[in-house]
Amino acid sequence: MSHSLNDFDSEAPEDFDSGHAEFARLRRECPVAHSEGLGGFWALTRYDDVRRAASDPATFITSVQNVVPKVAFTGRRPPLHLDPPEHTPYRRTLNPLLSPDRAAKFEPYARQCARDLLAPMIARGHGDVCGEFASFLPVQVFGEWMNVPDHWVGPLHQSGRAFILAVNLNQPEQMKATSLKLYEMARELLQLRKAEPLDPEKDITSALLASLERGEDMTEDLIVGMVRQVLVVGIVAPTVFMGSMAVHLSHHPDLQAQLRADRSLVPAAVEEFLRLYTPYRGFARTAKCPVEFGGRTIPEGEGIALVYASANRDEAVFENAEEFILNRANIADHMAFGRGPHNCPGVHLGRMQVRVMLDELLAMTTHFEIDGPVAPARWPEIGAISVPLKLVAA
Repeated sequence: MSHSLNDFDSEAPEDFDSGHAEFARLRRECPVAHSEGLGGFWALTRYDDVRRAASDPATFITSVQNVVPKVAFTGRRPPLHLDPPEHTPYRRTLNPLLSPDRAAKFEPYARQCARDLLAPMIARGHGDVCGEFASFLPVQVFGEWMNVPDHWVGPLHQSGRAFILAVNLNQPEQMKATSLKLYEMARELLQLRKAEPLDPEKDITSALLASLERGEDMTEDLIVGMVRQVLVVGIVAPTVFMGSMAVHLSHHPDLQAQLRADRSLVPAAVEEFLRLYTPYRGFARTAKCPVEFGGRTIPEGEGIALVYASANRDEAVFENAEEFILNRANIADHMAFGRGPHNCPGVHLGRMQVRVMLDELLAMTTHFEIDGPVAPARWPEIGAISVPLKLVAA
């Protein structure tokens, strides 16, 4: 195993598959790896190491750096940017609004959005499944979930998409500018809910204000940060993940035909796609003391990427890990939504959206295939941010 400080180049040009190929190499040769790129960080690529770090918030904190590259230029945003117990009141307020039952209530709306977005693409026979479909639907669903004014949906999509592209292109100034725009929207929404509060059991901004009034250990500035976080965090992963599913199914028309013929298989297929194409390379932590993984010591205070996308392809845990296997026996062990106290609170809403997107794409077509260059996502995402498809109407 190499002990240089640049075990891999995190800024190297990539295509859709090369990031996963590099992680496979690192799992074999250098599972605890350091890159000098993107500000410098360590990467844990094996399942057991990622699970250990994600499950130990006392040692591996998120309040210093939560993603690679470090993009929080504009203030702390709960709950991801805070450690327990500081983050706990924010999660306690958020979790009930993202329960399985609550997420299910938005499925009919998500299906209608999916059909409306797909219809013009299918009518003309082509379209970008990321830019024209998967980046819009989460904004619409999250806008409905957050009760934002209807006229916000367009600007929110524009700002959220601009932020995602700035992160992928590693443009710090553009990241900061687009993040500040999202902060403006968060402050406006907070003021709106102060003036016109909604039922706290159905509205996250009203629920946060109610928790603050009850004396929960919160601040108004951090509530603004949390609203800012929620505005965009649910947009990124579904966009990239839908792109990855479209690429895979274009390359495997037999699987595409199987799922279209029996759409009851879609939920199981989505779980295996989540394992195989986990949309985040990994969230970051910082060790509060020197820590050892596999005979290598990571110094205190240095950024560590928990590479969920690599852990979910670890051959020691998932047999034939690079293959898509429907109804995989241990599929529940995947960590696509993280692990520990910072696991994704939107897991149920996110699952519902990507399941609906795939289901409706299959229902409204008889076939689709790649119809141009696929644009790969970069750190912290992995997958595709643009997938042009040729679409044959059902």
